Amino acid sequence: MIDSRIHVSYLKLFGNKSRVSMLALAIFTLAAMGAAARAEDKIAYPSAPKCDQTDDYHGTKVADPFRKLEDPDSPESRGWIDAENKLTFGFLEKIAGRDKIKQRLTEMWDFERYGTPSKHGGRYFFSKNNGLQNQSVMYWTPSLSEEPKLLLDPNTLSSDGTVALSGMDISEDGKLLAYGLSASGSDWQEWRVKDIDSGKDRDDLIKWVKFSGASWTHDGKGFFYSRYDEPRAGEELKGTNYFQKLFYHKLGTPQSDDKLVYERKDEKEWEFSGNVSDDGKYMIITISHGTERKNLIFYKDLQKADGPVVELIKDWEAQFDFVDNDGTTFWFRTDLDAPRSRLIAIDTAKPERANWKEVIPQTADALQGVGAVGGKFFASYLKDARSVIKTYGTDGKPAGEVELPGIGSAGGFGGKMGDKETFYSYTSFTYPATIFRYDVAAGKSSVFKQPKMMIKPDDYETKQVFYNSKDGTKIPMFITHKKGIKLDGNNPTFLYGYGGFDISITPSYSVSNVVWMEMGGVYAIANIRGGGEYGKDWHDGGKKLKKQNCFDDFIAAAEWLIANKYTSTPKLAIGGGSNGGLLVGACITQRPDLYGAALPAVGVMDMLRFHKFTIGWAWTSDYGSADNDEDFKALIKYSPLHNIKPNTKYPATMVTTADHDDRVVPAHSFKFAAALQEANSGPNPTLIRIETKAGHGAGKPTSKIIEESADRWAFLVKTLNMNVDNLVPATADQSGKAKEKTQ
Repeated sequence: MIDSRIHVSYLKLFGNKSRVSMLALAIFTLAAMGAAARAEDKIAYPSAPKCDQTDDYHGTKVADPFRKLEDPDSPESRGWIDAENKLTFGFLEKIAGRDKIKQRLTEMWDFERYGTPSKHGGRYFFSKNNGLQNQSVMYWTPSLSEEPKLLLDPNTLSSDGTVALSGMDISEDGKLLAYGLSASGSDWQEWRVKDIDSGKDRDDLIKWVKFSGASWTHDGKGFFYSRYDEPRAGEELKGTNYFQKLFYHKLGTPQSDDKLVYERKDEKEWEFSGNVSDDGKYMIITISHGTERKNLIFYKDLQKADGPVVELIKDWEAQFDFVDNDGTTFWFRTDLDAPRSRLIAIDTAKPERANWKEVIPQTADALQGVGAVGGKFFASYLKDARSVIKTYGTDGKPAGEVELPGIGSAGGFGGKMGDKETFYSYTSFTYPATIFRYDVAAGKSSVFKQPKMMIKPDDYETKQVFYNSKDGTKIPMFITHKKGIKLDGNNPTFLYGYGGFDISITPSYSVSNVVWMEMGGVYAIANIRGGGEYGKDWHDGGKKLKKQNCFDDFIAAAEWLIANKYTSTPKLAIGGGSNGGLLVGACITQRPDLYGAALPAVGVMDMLRFHKFTIGWAWTSDYGSADNDEDFKALIKYSPLHNIKPNTKYPATMVTTADHDDRVVPAHSFKFAAALQEANSGPNPTLIRIETKAGHGAGKPTSKIIEESADRWAFLVKTLNMNVDNLVPATADQSGKAKEKTQ
């Protein structure tokens, strides 16, 4: 989210700089070369730039010796980055089987994949990837039986596939496309407008958009979007993002003429999302405050010229997701007085709370979302972290259930109340995402697009177990592997987790994970607290002062896998990204004895300073802030960077990050890796893989995903003492696609 193993020369990086800088880089480079040569012995790591920085947190002095690495563009930092990459890739290139893993990943990735269609103006729009295309391509067709027409191919926008489609909205008549592009994985977007019939772009250009989509008015004359002010030069990738504003762009006019619809000069952290209702009569403004699962709802009557913005829900007490409306009646999914969520109706003509009506009451399962299609509500529930889809009439009466192929994840069910059909995708650990068309009146599903099976699902098995965490809470865990494995403690196992921000980790197909299982690996997902698997209470049980529950849950999962003979410490690896990277960092610093290897990716590792960069302030709803004394006392206890202990034997670790990550800035990973390398007293390698021209993960080209996946598994093959002989040989059929050898 790859070819980053390039050792960039001094002149290319810095131009004609001082001899001192050149000497510094030479020292870094020589250190890396020496380290790579001794990788089988005790690794000599590049010396990271250090300083005597100490900060005072409410009377507690905290050292930050690697503060200089917060500036990734300084000559010292660039030298260290370059040397670390040289060391890491030198280590990886020596691993027997790495090329074979990459070859198998490439073969397995080479299958057609489709996105869920949407319908606008009688036209269908969907994405498709032929297999190894770096970015999926957008198509449209007037009929599902006709050959689709090319709409937008992001692969033509850059030579290496690092420009990605990051957002889009299609006008009501299906003739105009507003689309956002991001480069090198950045959260920043530029929006453009394409005429769908001619395939040509118009002159419209919208810049400095972040965390926003676009929403057309039904007359097709323009769209709403949100943006930030242009950042100061040099601050684009690390400066804090405050004072988002909601604008209306009129087609054919410069951005400087865009109309400011709403802003709050008194609330720098408020963020605005403006969406036009399906009937075109209202713009719904959802106001959020960081990642807090509470929001406000304002609206604007688009039938009234210069009508006011009306504050419908103006208290920060719950989450309200707009579903649809019938005239002045607005439907919302909310966790107000319902921690697992329900559907309510609010008549904006009588907005007082006493007049609110419950349509679908809370159930035992967490309600994740509601779609309104064909005169019905499609309610998506999670039952022990797997999808269940139930239908209801607009009066809330149960109308049935959508039959799914098995234990997995389903998503989609978009459309309008007047539509007769909807589409959804279904996937599981061994079932690639398949797109289904659902006939609303008949209540029947049919396959729209099904990818070619690159594995035999019957060769694998998935089970869900429940184990006790430290405080006795039961935690679900999915375990998937080849059938017939022996529970003798010798299976290489990869345990994955996230545990934050109300995000649920559900079954899904991953080529990378399938290849891991082909090699004899066990893949496990622990649905720990902090996520949304069981609603608000589950999320609240793993945030702020209760964040330690997440780490206890994950540690207990590792202990369960060992106790039940799936694996053992020398064969157990843990991994996670972003908040999951924090999870891994905290767990290896709290229990370094428990794991054989760790793969923390783009993690939040400095819990005392995360809020000082880009959108980091928004995460204080889950983490708290070191600016608060009580929060600081909790954060300092588990912050991965601050709990690394000198002269400690840590598991083999490969940190991964990207130099263009403007969400979790790479300084987190830089400082953590430098500190871990300095403290590790054991023989296990501590490496950092720093991707170039990539960001936090979104929009990463297929080639980079394959490269990074190969490096992750190669690292585990080496450090968990595996072999790759179990990989299934593949041949090519006449179409050039990879095909499994039949037994």
